[in-house]
Amino acid sequence: MNARLKVALVFGGRSGEHEVSLRSARSVAEGLRERHDVLPLFVDKSGGWHLQAGALPGPEGGEPVFLAPSPEDGGRLRRLADARELARPDVFFPVLHGTYGEDGTVQGLFELASVPYVGAGVLGSAASMDKAIMKSLFAQAGLPQVEHRVLRRRDPALEARAADELGLPLFVKPANLGSSVAVSKVKTREALSPALELAFAYDRKVVLERGHDVREVEVSVLGNDEPAASVPGEIVPDREFYDYDSKYDANSRTELHIPARLSPAESDAVRALALAAFRAVDCAGYARVDCFVEKASGRLLLNEINTIPGFTSISMYPKLWEASGLRYPELLARLVALGLERHAARARLTTRYGG
Repeated sequence: MNARLKVALVFGGRSGEHEVSLRSARSVAEGLRERHDVLPLFVDKSGGWHLQAGALPGPEGGEPVFLAPSPEDGGRLRRLADARELARPDVFFPVLHGTYGEDGTVQGLFELASVPYVGAGVLGSAASMDKAIMKSLFAQAGLPQVEHRVLRRRDPALEARAADELGLPLFVKPANLGSSVAVSKVKTREALSPALELAFAYDRKVVLERGHDVREVEVSVLGNDEPAASVPGEIVPDREFYDYDSKYDANSRTELHIPARLSPAESDAVRALALAAFRAVDCAGYARVDCFVEKASGRLLLNEINTIPGFTSISMYPKLWEASGLRYPELLARLVALGLERHAARARLTTRYGG
């Protein structure tokens, strides 16, 4: 493999996780530079693509460019003004958290353009981003998970029924968003309506989950057809639950225990559940799987899978692999190699039938 591949780092995006993506991209670019040439490709909040100068991504600016959804164009990045070629990446590395990036949309563009890219494909990305679909696939695979209900509109009768069936406390989440954006912990009936109003402002579909007294455990998964699981890590939030500020505030006092405080048997069970979740949604490349361990019973429950997990300096995904013996630059190089491997496998498939 060429030691200095050109990696287009796609970051920013139109979702509510734009700022999180900026932090992840900076860290990923610094890690990639050891072995690859980085092309920062900034997506602004309106969806415009901008090729930035230098190897490190910035929070704004760059030359407006586009990627043609045609295999014949070879994945070239062309200037929007006159279609002149500005760069031809060897592989695309999306670090676009949330909608319009983690949900299969940009992966569909990469597939149409027939370019290699890092991470899950269209199906795995879309299914994992939509918590309602993701949970349906987990249920089909027989995986233990938190009891939940899905609402597609504001309806007082349906909301009351869901609260009765799930009990309090419960969590209210937009179905297609991450980083705990617009997630609320509801302890009273009076707090349910404002929480739903907030969640429906971000998505047309909202998930309600039963609240459990749990320990939060995460596993990083790496691979394509034969994925591997890292050592588990445990999160002890500095507040009632692992919300946006607890994850990203520089003053957060959230504790990370790596490895998690589990017995060998419990650790093996969590890792096996993470791999089963990865396969259930047809994931590829990498993902972080979040699980719960009930404090009273020790029962293991699956929470969710994230196909483009945070890659900041304090993010669990790279930390868990570092604790498993894989350095950050080596992890990133492995992700690039997995993207190229998957693209090569797809390129060998037949697309014509008969004459």
